[in-house]
Amino acid sequence: MGKLDGKVTIVTGASRGIGKVIAQLFATEGGKVICAARTLHEGEHNLEGSLTTTVESIQKAGGMALAVQADVSSEESCTRLVETAKGKFGPVDILVNNAALSYFMPVKDFQVNRWVRAFAVNVHGPFMLSQKVLPDMIARRRGAIINVSSGAAIGPGRSPFKDSRTGGTMYGASKAALERFTQGLALEVHPYGITVAAVSPSMIVATPGTVFHKLVSGFDDPKTEPPEMMARAVLLLATEPLEKVSGRVTYSQAILKEFGWIKEGRGRGVEQPGSGYSQQ
Repeated sequence: MGKLDGKVTIVTGASRGIGKVIAQLFATEGGKVICAARTLHEGEHNLEGSLTTTVESIQKAGGMALAVQADVSSEESCTRLVETAKGKFGPVDILVNNAALSYFMPVKDFQVNRWVRAFAVNVHGPFMLSQKVLPDMIARRRGAIINVSSGAAIGPGRSPFKDSRTGGTMYGASKAALERFTQGLALEVHPYGITVAAVSPSMIVATPGTVFHKLVSGFDDPKTEPPEMMARAVLLLATEPLEKVSGRVTYSQAILKEFGWIKEGRGRGVEQPGSGYSQQ
């Protein structure tokens, strides 16, 4: 018996990185996984990874998965994604908002259309998808919405500043907004038995994206944690009882250690404090 036997799950950003591993783990646990992203086939994006590759790996391992090309910044695309999932497998039990878009540049140089586009993916997409899966969740009095956040949501504080690095303001602001959205929505849907939570990596995860942006030195960078750590943390939040996890803004190794899924942890939430929302 898997933790997700028969559960219908949407995972956005499932073409590569953390989203791909979440989709694979959820399928291993018996879930029916709808893998969503913009990249359907290899070669359509400058980074390695595609929905086709993810779904083929799941099906080869005996799992159930469906690839749906989607742009979460578009309401029409979000509607189509949820309706396709429902038509193929039934009402959505779990929504994992993992898709994200980032540009690293200081505010003085930021193009307005890029700023708006990133917020549309990172904040508006989770809002629209949550809104579209909620009617069925409310009707059935169950469900889970798990938002993937980032350590970037932790602000630099006030002066004097020891670190002069710039470029992460937009991404950090969008993830902070996602964390506030998480707790607000958790409060709203609590009476209906629906879990809403957010989780960030305790340590940076080496993915095609973080390697491309030179946030890590490579896939073997010792300062990273494996994507499986985040996948397990998302699974935990999606399956533990509502009263234990809803409204939580947490970190992968912190939550896994707290619930006994790992013995020791490192990084944010364990060795260093998290965002203000994680401490509420």
